[in-house]
Amino acid sequence: MFPELFSIGPITLKTYGLCMALGFLAAWQVLSYFAKKAGKSPDSFSNLLILMMVSGIVGSRIAYVIEHWQKEFASHPELIIRVDQGGLMFYGGLILSILTFLIWCKCKKEPIVKFADMMAVVIPLGHAFGRIGCFFFGCCYGKVSDCACAISFPAGSPAWHEQVSQKLIESRATESLPVLPTQLFESISVLLLFIVLFFLYKKFGQKYQGLITGAYLSLYALIRFGLECLRGDPRAGVGVLSIGQTISSILLVIGLVFVVSSILIEKRLNGKKGF
Repeated sequence: MFPELFSIGPITLKTYGLCMALGFLAAWQVLSYFAKKAGKSPDSFSNLLILMMVSGIVGSRIAYVIEHWQKEFASHPELIIRVDQGGLMFYGGLILSILTFLIWCKCKKEPIVKFADMMAVVIPLGHAFGRIGCFFFGCCYGKVSDCACAISFPAGSPAWHEQVSQKLIESRATESLPVLPTQLFESISVLLLFIVLFFLYKKFGQKYQGLITGAYLSLYALIRFGLECLRGDPRAGVGVLSIGQTISSILLVIGLVFVVSSILIEKRLNGKKGF
């Protein structure tokens, strides 16, 4: 856990904020590469990427506040705006970012599916950096474990506070019980997902429009559904599933519909050309 890099007077550089900035820059570089390949100016996407990043943060915070309202914010609503203290739910950010993207495409009269495929490639890259930020802050941690990769977070960390409240450790404990580093598990998983999508887009992106979007939604849904089983932080539930697993199930179906539709449309077009 290393939430702050350094402080100069009243200015403090948060590790989480730096990771988000690095994720944005990395995503921008890849998006610029695709824009040039498509014969478009990279600058034409800069406003879109900034809007999606901002809406992603806002949406993530809104979703987190809703999920943890009674436990964290009902008695301290002033903490809602303290994003610097952690507390973001990725799916909330993804949903609001998608809405922002759709509005942008509508206003600019740009092809939604074509641009969605490009954005689907870079989102996991930015996400990978964001999860590293989660690790340094200590949020989104996993279940207590004696696994060799399990780590203990120091006193004052989210894991420590939760374990104290559950009476798993005493308040004088200097660190939490070892927990699974699910933040790093997800960071590695989505980085691998980015690599897969990058090469899929280069090979099939122009031919099968919507395929990459569908692949991202379905593959990330599977990753997230599995990782939710390993999470140890408080999770709101929907029946036997967590909210994350419920949304993952929905996105998996949507993603598969995109994949199948993309393949069927391409086959139909090829059939017409052959005829």
